[in-house]
Amino acid sequence: MVQIGRKRTTGWRATIAVAMSNYIEAGSIIAIATSLTLWQERFGLDDLAVGLLASLSANAFGAAAGAAIGGPLCDRYGRKFIYTYDLLLYMLGVLLAVFAVSYGMLLTAFVLTGIAVGAGVTASWTYIAEEAPPHQRAAHVGTAQLAWSIGPMIGYLLAVVVAPLGLLGSRLIFAHLFLVAAVTWWVRRGLPESRIWTSRRDSGQDRVSFLSSLRGLFSTKANLTALAFLFGVYALWNTVAGQTGIFQPRVYDAAGITSVTEQYLLQVLVWGCTSAATYLGFMLLADRVSRRWLYCSGAALGIAAWAVLIYAPPSTATMLVFAIGWGVSAGVGAQAFYGLWTSELFATRYRASAQGVLFLSARVLVGLLSIWFPVLLTQIGLRGLGVLILGLLGAALLIGTIWTPHTRGKSLQQIEQERYGTTTGQHEAVAP
Repeated sequence: MVQIGRKRTTGWRATIAVAMSNYIEAGSIIAIATSLTLWQERFGLDDLAVGLLASLSANAFGAAAGAAIGGPLCDRYGRKFIYTYDLLLYMLGVLLAVFAVSYGMLLTAFVLTGIAVGAGVTASWTYIAEEAPPHQRAAHVGTAQLAWSIGPMIGYLLAVVVAPLGLLGSRLIFAHLFLVAAVTWWVRRGLPESRIWTSRRDSGQDRVSFLSSLRGLFSTKANLTALAFLFGVYALWNTVAGQTGIFQPRVYDAAGITSVTEQYLLQVLVWGCTSAATYLGFMLLADRVSRRWLYCSGAALGIAAWAVLIYAPPSTATMLVFAIGWGVSAGVGAQAFYGLWTSELFATRYRASAQGVLFLSARVLVGLLSIWFPVLLTQIGLRGLGVLILGLLGAALLIGTIWTPHTRGKSLQQIEQERYGTTTGQHEAVAP
C-alpha cells in the first residue's frame, strides 16, 4: 500500500482513509457476536459471563471508556493524535483474542479492543465532518457509516465460510481484522490534521485542557440542548441496535430460526441492505432533501420491522421482512444522523468531547442491558422484551423528528456563528 504523501490530502481520499477504521471497529463487534457461543462452550461460561463479555467489549462499556478518554484528548491534541494511535491498541486487543486461552485473556482482549473503538469513532466522525465541503457533508460522514455497515456484512459472510472450523474459524476472523487494521494504520499515517482544528490552534487561543473541555461542554446552553437532543436520538436507538449487533443470532433463535448458517445469512442481508441504504439513501439524499422526513422514514421503518419480528408468526417471510426493513432503516437512521448532527451542533473546541460524552452515554446503556439481555431473552422471551424494544425506538423517532436541526447546506463555521455567536479563529464567548 502506497503511503499518502506529506502534502495536505483533502476530499474523498482522506475521508475514505479515516472511514476505514469504522470497518474494523464494527467488524470486531460481529467477530465477538459470531464467536460468543463458541467461547461459551470452550470455557464453560454461563449466560451472565457471556453478558459480561459483551458488555465490556467494543459494543458497550469498553467503547464507552474509549470515547470518554478519546473525545477530550481529540480536542486537546488534535484529531490526528487519536486516529494515529488508536489502531495500535486495537491491534493488540484483536491479537489477544486470536490467541486467547482463558476467560481472563479473552475479557482483556475485548476491553482493549472496545477502548480503541470508542476513541477511534469520536476522532473519525469529527475529522470527516470538518474536512468535508458544506454541500457534501452528509455524503462524507455517510462514508463512515457505509464502512461501518460493510464490516459486519463481510464479518458474517466470513463466519459462514469458516463455520466448519469452529473456534479456529473465529480466531481467523479476528486475525483478518488485525491485518486490515495494520494496513489502515499505515495509510492514515500520512494524513494531515483537520484544517478547522488547526485554524483554532493557530489563532492564538489557549489550548483547552482535558477537564476544561468537559467543563465548557456542560456550562453552555447551546451544548446542553444539543446533548439532550442527540442522547434521545442516538442513545435510545443504540440501546436496541447494540443488542442486535452482539446478540442477534440469539434473537433469531428465540424467534424460531435455529440454524446458525441461516442466522448469519440473514445478518448478511441486514447489513447488505444497510450498506445500500446508506449510499442510496443517506449519502445521496441527506444533502438534498428534508432531513426531518428522511430520518422519520428510516426510524418508522425500523419500528415496523421489529414489530413484525416480535409479533408475527415465525416464517421465512417474517424473517425477510425484518432483515430488509431493519437493514434499510439503519442505513438512513439514527447512527448516520448522529454522526452528522454531532459534528454540526458543537463548536470546534467541544466537538470531539461531545462525541465522546454521547458515545459514552449510548454505550453505557447498551452495556447495562447487555449484562442481562441473554438472561431476559431466555426467561421472558422476545415478546417479553418487545415492549422495551419498541418503546426505545419510538422515543428516538419522536425526538429526532420533532427537533430536527436546520443545518443542511451550511458550513460548520456558519452553524457555529448561529449557535454560539462566534466562529473558530475568533474569540469564543460562551453563548447566552
